Amino acid sequence: MFVIVFVDEINTGWNSFNSLGTTGSSFTKEQERRKKQKKEKGGLMDHRRDTNRAVLVSVEQFDPGVVLRRRPGASKDAKKLHRTLSQLGFKVEIHSDLSAEEIYQLFLQESMRPVKNCFLAVLSSHGDQGCIFGADGKAVKLSRIFSYFDNECMKKKAKVFLIQACRGTGLDDGVEVDSANDTRECSVSQYLSVPMDTAVMYATPPGYGAFMHPLGSVFLQTFCTLLRQGDNRNLELTRLMTRLSHMVAYSFQARGGALGGKKEMPCFLTRLTREVFPFAEPGVDPSAMSPCQRGLLS
Repeated sequence: MFVIVFVDEINTGWNSFNSLGTTGSSFTKEQERRKKQKKEKGGLMDHRRDTNRAVLVSVEQFDPGVVLRRRPGASKDAKKLHRTLSQLGFKVEIHSDLSAEEIYQLFLQESMRPVKNCFLAVLSSHGDQGCIFGADGKAVKLSRIFSYFDNECMKKKAKVFLIQACRGTGLDDGVEVDSANDTRECSVSQYLSVPMDTAVMYATPPGYGAFMHPLGSVFLQTFCTLLRQGDNRNLELTRLMTRLSHMVAYSFQARGGALGGKKEMPCFLTRLTREVFPFAEPGVDPSAMSPCQRGLLS
């Protein structure tokens, strides 16, 4: 079952808003020391396997000759995400200005690495419907990235993707409309590559642009701010994303020139089959929470 929620990258202003001997006892002691180091190292590696991981792919500067403009603010997003997610217990890696093929290879490798119970990916670049662009200007198909994680290694693990990129050239005026009268085509087939137990949060709906500011994107900056506020980190993922959508939709408004008054409305797609608490504090038992705390819909 697919659930697409419209809770209604453009550079703009916005408001409201990282030499021993080899004989006798000496040799025996050295052997023991090395065995101990090996054991400690093995324990450390096992511990790393037992952590949640986050991979941030950020393209700020494109290769010479590529017509896509530089994205000032992308590095600000990456730094804030690294700091926020690290504090929440994630092992975070940042990859900057990769080519399209490098992005493909990175996620192919990441899809085969062990993870505790959640893998988080952030892809930030210029984009269009169904793709983002590598630093070489070539398209990276998101469906191909998603499909890598449909494997035994990632089975029953929560996969979360945050996509900060344009999905078209439209601008949102923030006018409320009846969704039943929305005639935009939304083919389910384009989502078939999304594996089970996966959620994808786009900065904007299909056909629309996403906003970027030299201080960072409204979408990713708000995501970090939300996780730092109160007990939001303990929310079930679906409810957390609903709050993120509300904050972006009602707290952001572009200003200046032709972009003045324009809005941004994130779009959430989920194929989760269970409740997921990827950012919950250690020791917090979601099963002991009330239905309201766990984000169950009434």
